[in-house]
Amino acid sequence: MCRANFFHNARRIVVKVGSGVLTAHSGLNLAVIETLSRQINQLTAEGREVLLVSSGAMAAGMKKIGLTRRPDEIPKRQAIAAVGQSGLMMAYEQAFVQYDRKVAQVLLTGEDLNNRIRYLNARNTLHTLLAWKIIPVINENDTVAVAEIKFGDNDHLSAMIALLMDADILINLTDIGGLYTADPGKDPAARLIPEVLRITKAIEKLAGGIPGVLGTGGMLTKIKAARKVTGAGIPMVIGPGLEDDVLLKLFSGKSVGTFFAPAEIRLSRRKCWIGYTLKPKGTIVIDDGAADAILEKGKSLLPGGITDVSGDFGEGAPVELRDGRDVSLAMGLVNYSAADIRRIMGCNTSAIRDRLGHKSYDEVIHRNNLTVFNDCR
Repeated sequence: MCRANFFHNARRIVVKVGSGVLTAHSGLNLAVIETLSRQINQLTAEGREVLLVSSGAMAAGMKKIGLTRRPDEIPKRQAIAAVGQSGLMMAYEQAFVQYDRKVAQVLLTGEDLNNRIRYLNARNTLHTLLAWKIIPVINENDTVAVAEIKFGDNDHLSAMIALLMDADILINLTDIGGLYTADPGKDPAARLIPEVLRITKAIEKLAGGIPGVLGTGGMLTKIKAARKVTGAGIPMVIGPGLEDDVLLKLFSGKSVGTFFAPAEIRLSRRKCWIGYTLKPKGTIVIDDGAADAILEKGKSLLPGGITDVSGDFGEGAPVELRDGRDVSLAMGLVNYSAADIRRIMGCNTSAIRDRLGHKSYDEVIHRNNLTVFNDCR
């Protein structure tokens, strides 16, 4: 299916807008917020559902307080985000009210999506807002988040929201406008790459890791977000957020920005949660026979194919599977603790009881609790 068809058929859309798009010298770029709101209103009037992941709170707070650079201390950063978040939401509320559209503030941390019950609660809340024709404006809860529960950047958060809500497409609006062959700010010969069929090491190298002045994510974080959603079967676009009517152009079929094609296999909601939302608590290394059984035959992971275990995790923990070449293959929920897996790895299932004194399962990870990454097939 060509990219125009993906846009034509998309009914649920996640739009992420970066700090570089939303901020101006005097604070929030209200003109951009206005045109963005007008475009989203038009899309919703066409029967589409839009979830907006918005940066800008930190930048807005800095301008409001009068700071020229972000402080290093976490409490100060969190205080700045608290100041800026209220102004950001007020700007959106004022922009959408002229179209008789209501907005809702939704603040999340990584722990909200790592916990299955809170994950489902967040999903249900967002579904309700969409059913009420209210635009969810989503951001990380910077005022309470610590390193262990932070998403890290809104590029990652937008990918998580796209997976959480079974979105049809993710649109990441930035001040760069797409993925280029080189840094367009430094190399006048840099060319826009209009389409990426598969995210490779070469693509990641192109992206680099240079963050913006106000934001926390650079092009590399956007590529990592694209890897998550496309691996789950959701297309993504990195587009020029400062271009006039960029959303309407995309949905009219125009080739704008860089389009990342999705994997052919669309994952179930639970598989998305396991593979692309949970943070691994450890790693299991498997041999080539086990890798072939999992990747090509859809089998569960048995102890005989395990060669190494790292980390200290309990039963039910999310664990990453890697092969002997250190390639990430899958993520799954384990039936045994790390200590028990070390005792049974390499043995036949018939020997589990002898080694542990009990046998709850034949499988270390059952295939129903295992998500294979599409880009390693």
